[in-house]
Amino acid sequence: MGRFRGELYDCFTEWADALFELVDGLSQPITVDGVAHLSLAPAARRGHGSGYAALHDGRIDEDMIRDVLAGHRPPGWGAVFAVDTTTWARPNAHCSPGRGLYHQEHAKARQVHGQPIVAGWNFSLLAAISPESSTWTAPLDIRLRVVADDANLVAAEQIRTVVTRIGRQQSTVTGPAPLFVLDAGYNPALLTTELAGTPAQICVRIRNDRRFFTRVPQPEPTRTGQPGRPRRHGTRFHCADPDTWPAPAGTASSDTSTYGRITVQAWHQLHPRKPGLRDTCNRPAIIECSLIRITVDRLPNGRRTPHPLWLWWAGPPESLPDLLQVTYAYLHRFDIEHTFRFTKQTLGLTTPKIRTPEQAQRWAWLITAAYTQLRLATGLVADHRLPWQQPQPAGKLTPGRVRNSFGHLLPTLPNPTRAPKTTTGGPGRPPGRKTSRAPRHPVQKVPPRNHPKDSRTP
Repeated sequence: MGRFRGELYDCFTEWADALFELVDGLSQPITVDGVAHLSLAPAARRGHGSGYAALHDGRIDEDMIRDVLAGHRPPGWGAVFAVDTTTWARPNAHCSPGRGLYHQEHAKARQVHGQPIVAGWNFSLLAAISPESSTWTAPLDIRLRVVADDANLVAAEQIRTVVTRIGRQQSTVTGPAPLFVLDAGYNPALLTTELAGTPAQICVRIRNDRRFFTRVPQPEPTRTGQPGRPRRHGTRFHCADPDTWPAPAGTASSDTSTYGRITVQAWHQLHPRKPGLRDTCNRPAIIECSLIRITVDRLPNGRRTPHPLWLWWAGPPESLPDLLQVTYAYLHRFDIEHTFRFTKQTLGLTTPKIRTPEQAQRWAWLITAAYTQLRLATGLVADHRLPWQQPQPAGKLTPGRVRNSFGHLLPTLPNPTRAPKTTTGGPGRPPGRKTSRAPRHPVQKVPPRNHPKDSRTP
């Protein structure tokens, strides 16, 4: 914990003391209704003005903080990661630039064509996930998307960066390539093309009505008297039509207490007819993948009939997916939803009324650092629970429980910040100087195919 705090402090190149105190304030059990409320934390030594100044004028070495987060990734979790996006709704922030229209579940601010679309900022989060069901993840990278950015390209860049960092931090790389799981809405064909040559596996959920084709048999039978160009597609494979399925190339099964029996089937060397990408001859590109079909006996709530789950898998050449690893990795992908809910509802990721995207990015890094500090403190704090709360095993406390107890641990931790200097109030606004009206920035529209939640993406 002390090493992490020292490395984190080094990541703040300007206004380091104020930024670090904001992280400690976020880690303590106080209500975060804005930046000013962090100055009310028991260990806070600076006023609320320094917090706003740190977000406005502070600087964070983003490459260094990514190295720090990757260096403190849980060693027993393996190399399984999840990528997803979240929206910071700012529908009424007309003076904030860089806002776009993004998908947000249960959005009440605005409805566009009957869809929950809201104006705001959008973040792409990459986090390591536990091999078992957990309320914790290990965020490694969070990026504020520019409206014109394609969510698939941002995710591919994050994946390449994390793979490079993992390889640089490990003297010897053993085992399979890192696995990245993504939910529906991302374009798996584009991700596969962008990550070609990268030692990484990707697993993306796809619709259950997709159509694929096998390779053309080699050598192709001679077609006497049938002129025309050679065939590019083999036998049709329709996910919704079992009659078109050949014998699976791989199968696996497992018994669980939550889902009952899990059955997994896989077919390799399949490709879609129209992946949305073109080759050098301006024809639809042939992008091959492995299709994985997962069926379960029951769902946890027991209210709905379970439907098959289809996944697109792609990895290094001549490698095949570990079916059970891919299955459990995708099931545990939903742990990232706990991280989104905790950072928004408790740590206040989307609470402050700040103006610029640069300030929003700094605030997101502080939230990520505070969340990581709480995770590292899991085995160092006791369970200070309320009388009506159920006890939790030591070392397996939830993020909320750790935050409630972190105030007892903080005085024993090293504090790299310097004592604040005594100052007097400023002179205020010079006489005769008038303020001008802040410029207004219209909401920028996002092309549908760039949106990670768009139902029209493959």
